[in-house]
Amino acid sequence: MYTDVDITKLGWYEDESTPSLQLIENSKVAKNAAILNVGAGSTTLIDSLVEKGYTHLIANDISSCALNKIKHRIGAKQVEVTWIVDDLVNPTELKKIPQVDVWNDRAVLHFFVDEKDQDAYFELVNQKVKKNGFVILAVFNLEGATMCSGLPVKRYDAKMLQEKLGKGYLLKESFNYIYTMPNGDDRNYVYTLFQKIN
Repeated sequence: MYTDVDITKLGWYEDESTPSLQLIENSKVAKNAAILNVGAGSTTLIDSLVEKGYTHLIANDISSCALNKIKHRIGAKQVEVTWIVDDLVNPTELKKIPQVDVWNDRAVLHFFVDEKDQDAYFELVNQKVKKNGFVILAVFNLEGATMCSGLPVKRYDAKMLQEKLGKGYLLKESFNYIYTMPNGDDRNYVYTLFQKIN
């Protein structure tokens, strides 16, 4: 998907990750908190978090090519980030990392349309997030597109995400957000911030 492609043309591309940054800052985690950005793609969120002084960042994607684009952008600061190439629904390397303070996902979960993949995803979330840690999920909302970059998606609202996470998570904040692509297309998201309470 990422080889020889203009990343700004991808259906999930975002040039500034303002809502994700807002929710990370709203969680009030320390600058040395472990923040796992899953399905990092070629997001600029990693760049922004490095610039803001966060020191324990983990970037995951199934594509090493995608992560290499971020590494190239942030240059020498790439040593401040742990890079993990792994599959969220069939993980090997992610299983080995310690629990994290923040799990951040913008535009990955909604690509898992099979229930078994969704179950595997949320099982990994539950394994990897510390008690009192935070889960940030940003996915296409119920008014969003049913396809993205030629792939089917599963749309959600905050209540549906709560049901997937279970009673061990408390919804702290949610809002709908419309992102306008460089080509003018709108993407309708719901952003959610949950805290793991037990």
